[in-house]
Amino acid sequence: MSVNGRYSLGIILAFVMLAASMLYSIPLINQFFHYKTLTVDLFFYNRLSLWLVLIMVLIYNFTFENRSFFVWEDKKYSIVFYFGAVVVLYLICAFGGAFLNIIIKLLTKEKFSDRLLEFKNLLQNNYLLIAFTCLTAGVIEELLMRAYIQPRIEKIYNSPVLGIVISALLFGILHSTYGTVSQVVIPFFIGIVFSIFYKLYSNIKILIICHFLIDFISLMAMNLLDAKHLTVF
Repeated sequence: MSVNGRYSLGIILAFVMLAASMLYSIPLINQFFHYKTLTVDLFFYNRLSLWLVLIMVLIYNFTFENRSFFVWEDKKYSIVFYFGAVVVLYLICAFGGAFLNIIIKLLTKEKFSDRLLEFKNLLQNNYLLIAFTCLTAGVIEELLMRAYIQPRIEKIYNSPVLGIVISALLFGILHSTYGTVSQVVIPFFIGIVFSIFYKLYSNIKILIICHFLIDFISLMAMNLLDAKHLTVF
């Protein structure tokens, strides 16, 4: 199989395994534990399943692709650049996401995601689980969607634009499990912003930090707000 063929198979495997983990890991794990409702333990095992996906992609990369996981070498920058990049990326995503959310709610009268509301109740005042959830999302999604999938798409099609757009689209589709339009459109927007940054600056650590902060601040805000006020998100 050609290099592009192995890259294509790796992309499919990474995306399908991520989607399967998000959709089916909880009911699959529950076959062994028989929880009647979503519990902290069940949610924790669900997050662990995402780390298992990363391990499986790494095994595929080292055995079948036989190439570096990072198609683009991670560039080093100063602490000032790290801080500035994280702040700018966060503000772009926060304000851009808020604007898109307002537009979507005006057009669709969409309510807050039932799945997110379920997670809010589960994570209430459980700060360790909140931090672990955000760390998992930041590390797994950035390593797989940006560092792994994006440059491989670009290599296959010889198109930076397709690398950016397709990886962002897949990122948005992954979040469709939350059941709302905003949870697809806003991640797609964030995926575009992050993918452009990764193409320009080739530093995944900055994106992991920023992704963690976006999720952590959002979950902490959800944790502090009463459920009836969550329609602002």
